[in-house]
Amino acid sequence: MKRLLLINPVGRRSGYLLSRISSFPPLGLAYVAAVTPPDWEIKIVDENFEGSVLEEADLVGITAFTSSINRAYEVARNYRERKIKVVLGGIHASMLPEEALQHADAVVIGEVEGVWDRVIHDFERGCLAERYLGPQIDLEESSIRPRRDLLDPRYLWHPVQTSRGCPFNCHFCSVSRYLGKRYRQRSADDVLAELSTIPGKYIAFVDDNLIGYSPENKLRAKRLFQGMIERGLAKKWWMQASINAAEDEEVVRLAAEAGCLFTFIGFESTRRETLKTMEKGVNLKVGVERYRDVVGRFHKHGIGVYGAFVIGNDYESEGYYREMAEFLLRSDIDMFQISTLTPLPGTALMRQLKEEGRLLCENLPQDWDKYRFSYMVHKPRGLDPETVYAGNNYIKGRLYSLPAYALRLGRSLYNLKGLKKFLVVYQLNQALRRSWRNSHYYNRYTLP
Repeated sequence: MKRLLLINPVGRRSGYLLSRISSFPPLGLAYVAAVTPPDWEIKIVDENFEGSVLEEADLVGITAFTSSINRAYEVARNYRERKIKVVLGGIHASMLPEEALQHADAVVIGEVEGVWDRVIHDFERGCLAERYLGPQIDLEESSIRPRRDLLDPRYLWHPVQTSRGCPFNCHFCSVSRYLGKRYRQRSADDVLAELSTIPGKYIAFVDDNLIGYSPENKLRAKRLFQGMIERGLAKKWWMQASINAAEDEEVVRLAAEAGCLFTFIGFESTRRETLKTMEKGVNLKVGVERYRDVVGRFHKHGIGVYGAFVIGNDYESEGYYREMAEFLLRSDIDMFQISTLTPLPGTALMRQLKEEGRLLCENLPQDWDKYRFSYMVHKPRGLDPETVYAGNNYIKGRLYSLPAYALRLGRSLYNLKGLKKFLVVYQLNQALRRSWRNSHYYNRYTLP
């Protein structure tokens, strides 16, 4: 029996990987395993838990984000030196196949499920091609279930994907280029059938937007949540959604009744000018002044809000960071992801910064390690990178210092209407605080 090794590389255990409550298993590899012929023995090697030692294999498959791609290249080199064929996939390899091919025998560009059988077929006949272009699969027709039995059981969250694609084209995001601009969904019944097979209690819906963008999308979300309630699945879960998801109160109410713990929302900025640059049209339509109202609609039904914000944009200032910290403290948001603006491969932002000569980390691929949302890898207009680090420390210092931190947690306990929900929010806050304190910029930069 031929042996396939599927590897999840981790270059540096930092950020969200430091805590069980903020890390997730490699669902993509479980899908690769699901479409591999049954006459193959398959193992998923997850470097979140174990170092990747050289194991016997006939074929190796590796997926990686940009921040871990150098570790992927290192692992690939180790196997190729032993004359074992290596296939690279994932969003980084899809955006930069020419680079990836310098470190692998073949690259899968795009979605793997529709092309993996051809990869295996070609490998078995000794004629592996360099590139395989994966088609965008029809999720309504697909019945593929990920091989969860191969994922490490120590993870808290069981990831579930119910949709792919995004009709938006945010300046800093490559999802629409990777998965397409057409929003594709699995049926509610199909998702419910999968949920019923997952023994674990905690679910992470990893869709970029579980609720979707159109009235038809929202109807599917309502059917999904209603089905979870009627079937008594008793799952506790979280989702990602756009800022306008709260406009339909029935969606929010049903989500709460179905077990939703919190919603991850990309608020991104507290400045209209920055939102325009990011091309965040939905956020502009809702309005920065209504962020707190959005949070309140989720809190009305006991759902927490995990707010994402990005700093390091052009023309920010010391004063802006101070104002932003006060804004966030008054927002009633329960958890905060404060990231530095990072131009990833395939984004309009990367293209613009390269054309303008504003990249600071261009020794590639070595510098990809710094493209992890905590380094300033470009020169913003109107301020120095050191000021961004200082602003990051200032904002997080305000969010996690006493008495502000205790008051924030107290409001969350009240708004979430339940101790169990609050404990999840508390643990995530602690994980985010630990991630900040483990950062390379922690306490090295301060605002004057």
